[in-house]
Amino acid sequence: MESAVRVMVVDDHPMWRDAVERDLTAAGFEVVATAADGEQAIARFAAARPQVVVLDLQIPPPNGVEVTATVLARDPAARVLVLSASGEQDDVLQAVKAGATGYLVKSASKGELLDAVRRVAAGDSVFTPGLAGLVLGEFRRMNQPETPPGERLTERETEVLKMVAKGMSYKQIAERLVLSHRTVQNHVQNTLRKLQLHNRVELTRYAIEQGLDE
Repeated sequence: MESAVRVMVVDDHPMWRDAVERDLTAAGFEVVATAADGEQAIARFAAARPQVVVLDLQIPPPNGVEVTATVLARDPAARVLVLSASGEQDDVLQAVKAGATGYLVKSASKGELLDAVRRVAAGDSVFTPGLAGLVLGEFRRMNQPETPPGERLTERETEVLKMVAKGMSYKQIAERLVLSHRTVQNHVQNTLRKLQLHNRVELTRYAIEQGLDE
C-alpha cells in the first residue's frame, strides 16, 4: 500500500479551504496543514513538510508567488499547484517563474482538482486548458539564452543552424552550401557566441527546441 500524498491547502476563504481539504481527504490524500495567509503558509510548510502545496495566489502577504518561491527554496522536491480565481496570463507566468508546476482556475471541477494534485505529486506539469501553450512557451523562453540586441543571426547563420539541427556534419554543410569547411566552422562559432552556447550539442538542442529541424 503506497503512502498517501501529503498536501497543504492555502487559501484565505475558510469555506473554500475546508471544501478543498474535505475533497482531498475523501480521495485518500493526507492533508497535513492548512493556512489562511502567506506567513502561516511558510511557517506551517516547514513543520508539516507537505509534498504538494495547493495554493491560492491572492492571499494576505506574502502573496502566493512569494510563498511559492520561498517554500521551493526550502524544499526543492515539493510541488506547488496554484488554484486561483485568476486566469490572467501575468499571474500564471509569475507563478511559473516562481516554480509552480500546476495552475488551475477555481472553476475547475472536483475531479480535475484531484487529478491535478495526483499528477503534480507524480512530477507532471498540469495547467488549465488554454494556459498550457502559454506556459510551455514561457518555459522554453526561460530555458533559452537571450540573443543580445543587435546580435541577431544572419540568414546564412540560420541556414547553417538548420542543417546542424538535422544532424549534418560540417563537411556535408560545406558541400551543400558550396562553402569551405573553415567558413562553415566560422558561421557555427559566430552562432554559438551570439546565442551564448558552448558546443555543438547545445546548439543542436537549441535548434531542435526552436523547431529548426523540421
